[in-house]
Amino acid sequence: MSVLLFTIIVLVGAFLAGLLGSLTGLGGGVIIIPLLTLGLGVDIHYAIGASIISVIATSSGSAAAYVKEGITNVRIGMFLEIATTASAIVGVVIATYIKADYIIVIFGVILLFSAFMMLRKKIDHSNNEKTSVLANYFKLNGSYPTENGVKQYAVHHVVGGFAMMFIAGTLSGLLGIGSGALKVIGMDNIMKIPFKVSTTTSNFMIGVTASASALVYLHKGQIDPAIAMPVTIGVITGATIGAKILLRTKTDKLKVIFAVVVTFLALQMIYKGLTGGA
Repeated sequence: MSVLLFTIIVLVGAFLAGLLGSLTGLGGGVIIIPLLTLGLGVDIHYAIGASIISVIATSSGSAAAYVKEGITNVRIGMFLEIATTASAIVGVVIATYIKADYIIVIFGVILLFSAFMMLRKKIDHSNNEKTSVLANYFKLNGSYPTENGVKQYAVHHVVGGFAMMFIAGTLSGLLGIGSGALKVIGMDNIMKIPFKVSTTTSNFMIGVTASASALVYLHKGQIDPAIAMPVTIGVITGATIGAKILLRTKTDKLKVIFAVVVTFLALQMIYKGLTGGA
């Protein structure tokens, strides 16, 4: 395969990954990594390195918009980043010492979990009035704008949420994805933060977590500009268009279709990892 053809395929694939990722709430990495490894035979470590760069770029762009709108809880994001950033570096170190086949299997399992989370019914925690001692101490409680005015919310189980961020950060560094599903679980299910705030704060955190991982992958020489550049350009373009489409499109049916696709890719990744690509 020529370099030009490879670049075009990656660019188009990354565009579709960014578009679908934006419409369904999952990052482009859940598509782009299987595309590179299963479809184009790229080593999993270089696929992860390229995905991390695209995660940083897309997160930075969308996070700025959410912060400006006042939805993101920056204080919670920076507090939880202590856990995700440190554990992301741990994840990269772990990736150095385990076989690529194992990483592929773990990635497949996380894809299955992400597909399940995408179809899970969302619960609104906006009306919580009780809060935790740590949330008060660190001033984590907040508010966000809605169609009916500003809503206040309280934060619960800070320790449990912080612990979940260690898991999310480790997987982010190990697999080169944002681990947004796990971050949202930590904030939405454990800390009882409203879903909209959880997702936007997760998006804000993803770029910082990925930046810590990227430094290590760059040092190891596993970020190839020839792969990372078309991936980043494609994902950013697709995510930008997807965000505009999202404003006037219902995505419930699309999420079901995308979940089926992600599940198929997950099973393919697990099979490849278990059989060693045979």
